[in-house]
Amino acid sequence: MHKTAVVLPPPATNPLRPSLFLAVASEHRAHRPIEPMAMVTAKLSSPATARLAPVRSAQPARRASLVRVRASGGSYADELVSTAKTVASPGRGILAIDESSATCGKRLASIGLDNTEVNRQAYRQLLLTTAGLGEYISGAILFEETLYQSTTDGKTFVDVLKDQNIMPGIKVDKGLVPLPGSNNESWCQGLDGLASRCAEYYKQGARFAKWRTVVSIPCGPTALAVKEAAWGLARYAAIAQDNGLVPIVEPEILLDGDHGIERTLEVAEKVWSEVFFYLAENNVLFEGILLKPSMVTPGAEHKEKASPEAIAKNTLTMLRRRVPPAVPGIMFLSGGQSELEATMNLNAMNQSANPWHVSFSYARALQNSVLKTWEGQPENIEAAQKALLVRAKANSLAQLGSYTGEGESDEAKKGMFQKGYTY
Repeated sequence: MHKTAVVLPPPATNPLRPSLFLAVASEHRAHRPIEPMAMVTAKLSSPATARLAPVRSAQPARRASLVRVRASGGSYADELVSTAKTVASPGRGILAIDESSATCGKRLASIGLDNTEVNRQAYRQLLLTTAGLGEYISGAILFEETLYQSTTDGKTFVDVLKDQNIMPGIKVDKGLVPLPGSNNESWCQGLDGLASRCAEYYKQGARFAKWRTVVSIPCGPTALAVKEAAWGLARYAAIAQDNGLVPIVEPEILLDGDHGIERTLEVAEKVWSEVFFYLAENNVLFEGILLKPSMVTPGAEHKEKASPEAIAKNTLTMLRRRVPPAVPGIMFLSGGQSELEATMNLNAMNQSANPWHVSFSYARALQNSVLKTWEGQPENIEAAQKALLVRAKANSLAQLGSYTGEGESDEAKKGMFQKGYTY
């Protein structure tokens, strides 16, 4: 009798998708002891490259049994859920200051400052030491440099945040690079060594992480680019949870293009469908993640702008169709909208109850007025911090559905869209 083992293939509708289970076969023979079952391994590097490894077994096949796989998070599961709920707390959102040194340098150059570590530290100290910030901000995403920095008085930025009940977070991706075989699209690198980096960030005090990849509508998007984005986010999320960090899942659909809002909705539904498929395939704990989606808007070059009500309707439609209610928080990115637009659109989405905490994770839409008020001058620090509190409070009210837009400055109304924007 031949002795074989079988591996069940993925569903026929998509043979490239990795399966959650490996099937193994065994047969009991009455006239001799059962021989050890052969180990079955399959390397899942990406959905496009997953292959079934050849299997050898000392047993003939008769009955398949399913191998159960535990969810990500392990011993951190309760902490992950608690962290996510803290970040997704009423009236609060995320301050994103995770720009790379190069991007931060561009911001500093706009006010005539050199891109030095001293100047980057000074600007981030201005932001993080703002008294009362914790009333409106629940988490701050930091760049690696900032996670290990301290104030000029010697207090670590991590401790500054903790004192205001603000969760420290960390950007963990390594940026975008061209995706071979695509239509001039990108993929996000950084999985190599991610587990060890996450472990070190946790020791330093970080409790959540961020990974940003992008999807371009003018470039398609191709099925390859969407799958690569979704798979990378899922692998990152599982690794982050395994090391105690709540993953923020961010497939940014760029504003670039002249398409209408209906096209954005179509692409967003496709992208988030793929993302949640692969999150499930990687056994990610949904209660221990946060999302950072783009709002569903027309392309930046579309001939007609959409109202906050239209943006809210289309965005919430997409979320209700694709995002399970187990996810605790939706923390929108601003994506180049003006400070005022980002706040008004968020407010429109909170005019009725949602199954998730619907809030913000803004960078430029919280910092633009602050930077221009500061101008790199020590005597302007207090005024710049007041400008930050104005924007933080406005978005806090928007999260509660109570923002009116009264008294906004002309600066807040200026758009910040940059074609092909990178961090």
